[in-house]
Amino acid sequence: MNLIVDTASAVPPYEQVRAQIAQQVADGELPAGTKLATVRQLAEDLGLAPNTVARAYKELEADGVIETHGRRGTFVRSSAAESSTSAVQAVRAYVAAARRLGLTRPEAVRLVEDAWLGEHAPPA
Repeated sequence: MNLIVDTASAVPPYEQVRAQIAQQVADGELPAGTKLATVRQLAEDLGLAPNTVARAYKELEADGVIETHGRRGTFVRSSAAESSTSAVQAVRAYVAAARRLGLTRPEAVRLVEDAWLGEHAPPA
């Protein structure tokens, strides 16, 4: 698992870690059953606080990308690859609908970000 955290980025470090792991799972770089580093080990490797990595893992688990098996460790879920295929199909459908509605890319992305955060603001 190769992760890079840009401390100068406006994106919080936990989100950078979460997004990179999710992308590596979706790309097949981290296949189902892969054991991930412990929170402490990954935090040390990346120079982050353990709570930062714990939050990334918690969100990945909530998203169904990984699962924790107590002392055995944290693993990539076997259904994560199937989920990524479904997600790609959903994204393509969203992009097609956004284009039909005349939304610009920034407007479409903002709507996704707002929905992800639970906000429901209409487009500007």
